[in-house]
Amino acid sequence: MNQMLFIEDFISLIFPKICAACGNSLWKHEEILCLSCDFHLPRTNFHLALDNPVSQLFWGRVKFESAASYLYFHKGNNVQRLIHRLKYKGRKDIGVFLGKQYGLHLKYSPFFNTVQRILPVPLHKKKLMQRGYNQSEEFAIGIAESMNIPVDRHALYRKKATETQTKKSRFKRWQNVADVFAVRDPGSLEMLHILLVDDVITTGATLESCILALADIKGIRISIATIAVAPA
Repeated sequence: MNQMLFIEDFISLIFPKICAACGNSLWKHEEILCLSCDFHLPRTNFHLALDNPVSQLFWGRVKFESAASYLYFHKGNNVQRLIHRLKYKGRKDIGVFLGKQYGLHLKYSPFFNTVQRILPVPLHKKKLMQRGYNQSEEFAIGIAESMNIPVDRHALYRKKATETQTKKSRFKRWQNVADVFAVRDPGSLEMLHILLVDDVITTGATLESCILALADIKGIRISIATIAVAPA
């Protein structure tokens, strides 16, 4: 046992684990984030209120149960750094870590505790091959672990590739993803309360398109959770 601890200490000396937000070294008991960065994450607590700002994005647009985001996203803040490393630097562990954290909150929320299945917003197969993974799926895996419910990676799929939503207007974002998503085996989702998850929500255009693809399934109830919400 002592020998294993010595080996671990030696490895951490040569290859120190660093905080994914600030870059400082992590202590043994810290995972992904140092205690300071974790403590100061700008959490929204939207999972505690039905009429939160994320829900309001979808009012009058689609039928849904509940919607929430874990964190606030602003340019230059730690959340932006975490999302960037998750999406573009291969840090899948960041998505799982944040998913585990948020899943613990959702598990005890009266608006999310009846969720039965989690559906990540899918990437097109070409983008998936380029990146090697779907960042929303990693977030879903973490939520699923904390809530003890399954992730369905295949029910929802993207029919065609789209341009990045970055720097597009609200209308252009909606136009870019209109009629992009479809469902395999709709019967497998009948009468279920599903949680649709994504990384960052800005205008809600992508999630709206996903909901419209799912909306005609018999008895389906759709809730939404994202890692972060950004100003529109």
